[in-house]
Amino acid sequence: MRGPYLMLAKAKECWEQEHEEREAEKVRYLAERIPTLQTRGLSLSALQDLCRELHAKVEVVDEERYDIEAKCLHNTREIKDLKLKVMDLRGKFKRPPLRRVRVSADAMLRALLGSKHKVSMDLRANLKSVKKEDTEKERPVEVGDWRKNVEAMSGMEGRKKMFDAAKSPTSQ
Repeated sequence: MRGPYLMLAKAKECWEQEHEEREAEKVRYLAERIPTLQTRGLSLSALQDLCRELHAKVEVVDEERYDIEAKCLHNTREIKDLKLKVMDLRGKFKRPPLRRVRVSADAMLRALLGSKHKVSMDLRANLKSVKKEDTEKERPVEVGDWRKNVEAMSGMEGRKKMFDAAKSPTSQ
């Protein structure tokens, strides 16, 4: 029962660590990109020039942001249109049911290699032959009255006979 809770606690720890790392990265990036402003000791005309510079930079950034948003909207519209086209094409064509085709190995090789190569592949030639007579001779089946066999094997004498019978075939 503690396993899932430990996993959730570990996941929460990892998420918080990632969040802290993102914030640190953001602060570092902003520190690199944005220099600190020194406004102390500047005259009125110098402050106005600084404001004009900052406004020009803000305009450039806004134009880039607007261009990127326009491209993104255009791409999402195009993706949506292409998805609709794909859905329309899927609906128009009915897929035929596939049928199983029996092809021999020789015909398949001829189709793959062409008619120039005459390769015959007899799969049955490599199989091991088994004689049915040998398997029947290995297991001689004794058919008899099972009650006589049970009576003969009952008690300690029967167990001794079974023990002796099991010993004799291995010693031959």
